[in-house]
Amino acid sequence: MKITKEFKWEMGHRLINHPGKCRNVHGHSYQLWVDIEGEPDENGMIIDFYDVSQIVKPLVEELDHAFMCHDQDSEILAYLQRNEMKLVVVPFPSTVENMCIYFAEKIKPAFKDYSNVTEFAVRIHETSSSEASLTDKL
Repeated sequence: MKITKEFKWEMGHRLINHPGKCRNVHGHSYQLWVDIEGEPDENGMIIDFYDVSQIVKPLVEELDHAFMCHDQDSEILAYLQRNEMKLVVVPFPSTVENMCIYFAEKIKPAFKDYSNVTEFAVRIHETSSSEASLTDKL
């Protein structure tokens, strides 16, 4: 069986080595779906949706209305720090593909505490027509 919980946030970023428009500072209204697979327990639940929120929401709050900055982007990084802007510094270009890996790595340890959860996936919409996803087994 599979359950899904949705999360949303607004965030800015740029891709410093990209030859196209995404090298410019811009933002997106992100949507994240966390799909969780497993066998329901005696109460009929794989995992309580509240618990999923407790695991994922702190990450979403950290990113909401922040700028995700690649640690190699010294120019933007210096500006954002100097002006005390909300900032999340990451060691990778902030593509939606890399963000899937980021979310999966952050939430996987918490899901291991739930014996009924066997697999999870993260799906992130960067725009209404563009999405990346990653599935991981526990």
